[in-house]
Amino acid sequence: MRTRVLRHSEARGSAVPIKGVLSDYITLMKPGIVGLVLVSTLSGIYLASGGLVAPALLIWTLAGVGLATAGSAVLNNYTDRDIDPLMNRTAGRALARGTISEKNALSFGLFLVALSMAILVPRVNILTAALTATATFTYVVLYGMILKRRTPFANQIGGLSGALPPVLGWTAVTGTLGLEASALFVMMAIWQQPHALSLALKYRDDYKKASIPVVPVACGVNSTKLRILLYTLALLPVSVLPYFLGTSGAIYLGITTVMGIAYIGLSLRFHLSERKCSMFLFFYSIIYLTVIFTAMVLNTGV
Repeated sequence: MRTRVLRHSEARGSAVPIKGVLSDYITLMKPGIVGLVLVSTLSGIYLASGGLVAPALLIWTLAGVGLATAGSAVLNNYTDRDIDPLMNRTAGRALARGTISEKNALSFGLFLVALSMAILVPRVNILTAALTATATFTYVVLYGMILKRRTPFANQIGGLSGALPPVLGWTAVTGTLGLEASALFVMMAIWQQPHALSLALKYRDDYKKASIPVVPVACGVNSTKLRILLYTLALLPVSVLPYFLGTSGAIYLGITTVMGIAYIGLSLRFHLSERKCSMFLFFYSIIYLTVIFTAMVLNTGV
């Protein structure tokens, strides 16, 4: 049973400025995550098309995937509305503060997802729409509503939804799945893990307070640090597959290899240290993904 938390706006009984509400709605959509998803989707599009893609298809695909991602973020905020006030990291979110009502957040999230389907089905293709819907369901329902509060390995399932964006870009162009798309999926699925674990280490006390059994809480700090190192080791050979499959060129291979070795080095140093968290490692994971996907787009099939 969810416990109703008294909202600040209810306690004050005052209206919230429109400008502030608009800002809260934008924040609710997690634009930073949407941006990363669109970059990885774009890489899939360019790999599949060899850099020659119809502008209309590019726009409709990015719009549909972006809206679904934003809608999923809003719905995730909705499902976490009872635990967000308990954690310092999330206590300032709009639903936790009461500046956006639960009903409005739910309606807004569902609207964004529905709008994405209304774009992807007629303007892109059924396969891309179906995979996008699968990613949304996996993240919001399987991860957010069912597994997150029950198992430390929830992120391994939730991360599958985050691994799909480059595949969506591929299927948008080709209408089919293939070995190349599978390589992108595996690469993203592995990347999700050290990225999420680094953040979980930073906020392990918050998660413990909210009774969320993330790996650092359930398995300990040292076990989490080892997992981060193992995932970064596994990421390097998988990340160079686009070169060997002929979809990216030598420049991509060089950049990805250097970035991957650096990621391993940072993870190893962190593993051997006495530190209990490393936000630098977390931010490097974002830089890593942005750089290799940018290289992938700029060095397609060269």
